[in-house]
Amino acid sequence: MPARMAPSPNFLQQALFAIKHEGVRLPCLIAALRQVSEGDMRAAFVAAPNGTFVRKLCFLWEAAHQRQVSGLDATGISATYVKMFDPKSYITGNSRRNARWRVDFNGLGDLAFCPVVRKTPALQDRLDRNVLADAAEFAKSIDQNMLERALTWAYLSETEGSFAIEGERPTHDKAALFAALLERAHDPRPLTEAYLVELQNATVTNPLDKAVQFRTEQNRLQRGALGAAGVSYVPPEPELSADLMQHLMALANQRPSHTDALAHAAAVSFAFVFIHPFMDGNGRLSRFLIQHCLGQSGQLPAGFLLPLSVAMNKHEDQYLQALIAFSKPARALCDVTWAGDDNYSYSWKPDADLWFRYMDLTEAVVFTLDMAKSALDIHLRQEVSFLTLFDEACKYINARHDLRGSDLATLIVTAFQNEGKLSNNRRKRFADRVQAHVLDDIEKTVTRLMQAAD
Repeated sequence: MPARMAPSPNFLQQALFAIKHEGVRLPCLIAALRQVSEGDMRAAFVAAPNGTFVRKLCFLWEAAHQRQVSGLDATGISATYVKMFDPKSYITGNSRRNARWRVDFNGLGDLAFCPVVRKTPALQDRLDRNVLADAAEFAKSIDQNMLERALTWAYLSETEGSFAIEGERPTHDKAALFAALLERAHDPRPLTEAYLVELQNATVTNPLDKAVQFRTEQNRLQRGALGAAGVSYVPPEPELSADLMQHLMALANQRPSHTDALAHAAAVSFAFVFIHPFMDGNGRLSRFLIQHCLGQSGQLPAGFLLPLSVAMNKHEDQYLQALIAFSKPARALCDVTWAGDDNYSYSWKPDADLWFRYMDLTEAVVFTLDMAKSALDIHLRQEVSFLTLFDEACKYINARHDLRGSDLATLIVTAFQNEGKLSNNRRKRFADRVQAHVLDDIEKTVTRLMQAAD
């Protein structure tokens, strides 16, 4: 920035310059305004009572200080209402007009909790794809029986994928619990603390980890080593976490009609995992919340599920980047001290609460929209293609040979997974039940159908 254009070093001038040229970065703006005196704020308004950016800062100053700027009459403003967030540059929420400053606070949430999602070129490109409309069209394009079979696969794979992200192979009981949980995503039930506790209890099998309420103690994510150096993320302290959850549940339950449903679901999911309201089960529950929000949106057929966790597991590095875009700066806001065993203490830096109240979730939303497209275009469509191939192969082989249905299914799947070939070990295993020429015919049939599909 040329020196002649740079603002003076006082916080008010810095904030005015920032909101004019750098968008609405609420954590920085409100932290700065906490340092601005009432007299300076009043003088800035008197100098430009109809100024767009001054009015926005007056509005934010009163939120930062929890009181009005005294000694002036703001009702004399003649300018029209100004939106806090430009809809061309941000994903916005409901209109909340403040008559005193004639400012329309149209964020995704309110001033106590307002995630921010910037419409970067990357995000706009993803929004333009309209994956949910494609998914609804895809569901209409195939017959009901095929759709049900594909969705059976999707529910199972989503369960396995969600556990795989956390490096787990679920037991049958764990898998059954989570699959049953996914089936509830379309239930028209708003999120409450009691319901989230119920859902958390359904994601964990250890009775000692089942919650009865949002956490009342500090938790942390520990990676690689004991001690402070191994703490990779510290969620907000319990009191702040409980407060943020009230606002997050309101956001989840009241999606503005103009707000993209998939972006909304992504924001709810990632905000939940960053708040980390439970001591265990937050990751799986956050991924369920994407399905819950999509289920409540009415933009997908009843029971339809995008296997996003399958796609996320395939793109683990991108998932990690979406997480650390928020969590790495957040970690720097908390000084952690370790006194041995499980004795950790936490000291938060000034204004740390603002990082959590005004999360920038842009990268998380971009990632989720990418995963939704992958879940539909790659995983679901591939499964339907495979099921079609499977049916045709079964029909062809059954018309020419007589063998057990379970054997035929195994051999077709195995050949498909191995580019149309059956290994020598697989041939030996079935040699006492399936003749060699039949095995040859299965290979040829699967190869032919795979080539035709390409």
